[in-house]
Amino acid sequence: MQRIEQHACFGGSQEVWQHTATTLGCEMKFAIYLPQAALEAQSCPVLYWLSGLTCTEQNFTTKAAAQRYAQAHGLILVAPDTSPRGEHVANDPGYDLGQGAGFYLNATQAPWSEHYRMEAYVTQELTSLVQKHFPASDSRAISGHSMGGHGAITLALRNPGLYRSVSAFSPIVAPSQVPWGIKAFTAYLGQDQAAWAAHDSVALINAGHHLPPLLIDQGLEDEFLASQLKPQLLEQACERAGCTLELRMQPGFDHSYYFISSFIDQHVEFHAHWLKQ
Repeated sequence: MQRIEQHACFGGSQEVWQHTATTLGCEMKFAIYLPQAALEAQSCPVLYWLSGLTCTEQNFTTKAAAQRYAQAHGLILVAPDTSPRGEHVANDPGYDLGQGAGFYLNATQAPWSEHYRMEAYVTQELTSLVQKHFPASDSRAISGHSMGGHGAITLALRNPGLYRSVSAFSPIVAPSQVPWGIKAFTAYLGQDQAAWAAHDSVALINAGHHLPPLLIDQGLEDEFLASQLKPQLLEQACERAGCTLELRMQPGFDHSYYFISSFIDQHVEFHAHWLKQ
C-alpha cells in the first residue's frame, strides 16, 4: 500500500491510501481517518462509510465533517471508492451504472463480473487491510448514503456478525422495485430476480435475514424520495420481522451533503454506543 494523502485534522490524521485490489483486479483508493488514540497505537473501533452514485473516497471525507466526531469518540473512519476504476474496467455512459456505481455487490454478468466485486472488496479485502495495517479493533459498524445506504444495509444483512450497527442517509432500500436498482441489477446480475432479491434490503428482511441496530435519516424534500428511495417499504418489512429500526423523516432536507453534515454527529454517536458495548 502507498499513502498518497495526509492531513492533520481535529487532532488526528486524515489519509488516503492506494493499493492493488486483488478482488477487483485494479488499483483502488480508500480514505481513512485515524483519531489521536489510533496515532498513539491504541486499538480503535472502525466505522465504514459507503458513498453514493458518482462519488469517490473524497466526497464523504471532504464534505461530511465527520472527523470531529470520530476524534471525540475514538473511532477510525474508512471510506472506500464506490467502484473499481481504470481504462480496462468496464463502464457505461450513464452516471448510474459502471464506474462510480458499483452497488456494493459481486457482479455475475459479463463484462461486469471481471472487476465489479465490491461486496467482496468491502467485507473481505478492505477489512483485512485495515486490520493488518492500522490499530483497528474487531468492532466494526457501517453507514452510507443513497446507493451506499443500500450497500451498508445489505452488507450487514448478508454478513451476520460482521458489523455491530448500521445507519444510512437516504438509502435505496428496495432496489428491485426502483429505476436505479433495476438498471444496475439487470446489468450486474442478469434477468433472474431471485439474484436481485439477494441484494435487496426489503427482500432480505422478508426472507428472514436479521439486522443489527439500524438508524436511518431521510429528508422530506429529497427529490428522489418517492421514485427511488421508498423508505416506507423498509419500515414495513422491519415491523413485520421485528427488526430494530429508527427511521427519522427530516423536514426541509434534500439528498445532499448539507443533509448528511447536519446529522452525521448523531450517526457517529449512535455507532460509538454500539461499538463500545
